[in-house]
Amino acid sequence: MKDIKKVFSFIWDVFKLFVVALVIVLPIRYFLFQPFLVRGQSMEPNFENGDYLIVDEITYQFRQPKRGEVIIFKYPEDPSQRFIKRIIGLPGEAIEIKDGKVKISQSGGYEVLDEKNYIPASFYTAGDLNIVLGDDEYFVMGDNRNFSFDSRKFGVLPKANIVGRVFIRAWPFAAFSKFEAPAYQPL
Repeated sequence: MKDIKKVFSFIWDVFKLFVVALVIVLPIRYFLFQPFLVRGQSMEPNFENGDYLIVDEITYQFRQPKRGEVIIFKYPEDPSQRFIKRIIGLPGEAIEIKDGKVKISQSGGYEVLDEKNYIPASFYTAGDLNIVLGDDEYFVMGDNRNFSFDSRKFGVLPKANIVGRVFIRAWPFAAFSKFEAPAYQPL
């Protein structure tokens, strides 16, 4: 009889530990951070196929997304798909792509976007585009411009589709790193 009580006591302790773990882990997983596995070449050389990322889902509840941040979002035409891209254009800006250059216009002035910190000089930004972003609209592109399906093809990204920003690359462990948006000169 004592052995049965010990077994039930052990099972009860394991069950309580499991419930406590769920109460702690589930809110973190579903409301703060979530994993994302990179698929494809669109963000090379900065993110490789198979990279395992941790996505910060809470920051954009307190501030607006910034230019240069790498985000995970729901594809506008099929929200069940998740994409990874870099924010290039912010709400209210005009984006022009011509002759391999990305120009950002805001309040009458414009600047050619300096992307040398994350895109090799040998990469070319194809396209001939001129678009003005509305409120809560973003323009996103992959770093590997020749192999990226991005806002040049599917159009603007509504803020409501943004899941979060890439916070940490957790795998491969040799490439473990935290990510920040590159510093740009103000427009």
